[in-house]
Amino acid sequence: MSYPDLRSTTGEAQTIVDTALRTAPPAELEPGRVYAFHTPTGVHKVDLTGDDYRDAPARKTGITTVRDADSFRTYFDKHSDVHSEVYADADRLTVTAVLDAHQPEAPRWNSHVLKLALRETEAWKQWAALDGKLIKQEQFAEFIEDHLPELLEPAAAEMLEIAQSFQATSKVDFKSGTRLATGQRQFEYVETTTAKAGQKGQLTIPETFTIGLVPFEGSEGYKLTARLRYRIVDTQLLIGYKLDRPGDIRDTAFRDVVNAIAEHLDEPVMNGTPA
Repeated sequence: MSYPDLRSTTGEAQTIVDTALRTAPPAELEPGRVYAFHTPTGVHKVDLTGDDYRDAPARKTGITTVRDADSFRTYFDKHSDVHSEVYADADRLTVTAVLDAHQPEAPRWNSHVLKLALRETEAWKQWAALDGKLIKQEQFAEFIEDHLPELLEPAAAEMLEIAQSFQATSKVDFKSGTRLATGQRQFEYVETTTAKAGQKGQLTIPETFTIGLVPFEGSEGYKLTARLRYRIVDTQLLIGYKLDRPGDIRDTAFRDVVNAIAEHLDEPVMNGTPA
């Protein structure tokens, strides 16, 4: 008695199945569902639940970054709900809103975020860069000329004259500096140019001056006091300034931004950053 080759029979059957699968008409699948199919290589899954298969996304996601309080309020008013949360981080200079924050009764996605990331203005950064440093009088004069709009007291015109005086006395030997009863500083110098060699002169400048700076883009302006600093090294005058507590002004400016946002919220702004 002869027996059929089972391996041959099985192979023929698989060929028939494969052919049937390849020649089957296409089937329309419904978006929003997950389908599983048996194939010659195993189970194949088709997931049609993603946003690519919808007319609109299932939910709002993403991080939107703005640069001032007005923009923050505009976006927040448009997309927030009663469970949205707001956090302020003074170290990072950020105010962050989680627009789809967890509800007390149920979790949510925490994936739609609004962030205010403050940026320091160029003027603030430039004044801060020279704070406490002593530089040559020509450099100091150029700096004053470049920043006349920020000078409040003495007035810009007077500070311009002072800057020009520094430039005019760049080729002299400075001997001493004294503080006058008026609160100004007076420097004694001797001319070294050929035409005026040996002639003595004086240069008087205010010991303090007031500047107005906007710490962050889109924020308010604040007054700062700058105190004159100087040193005479080998008859050359090095001069600079020391800002009076600029860190406190920076902190105040950040708090004012946070308060401007908090005024339009029903819930308080929390101190920190969201998870």
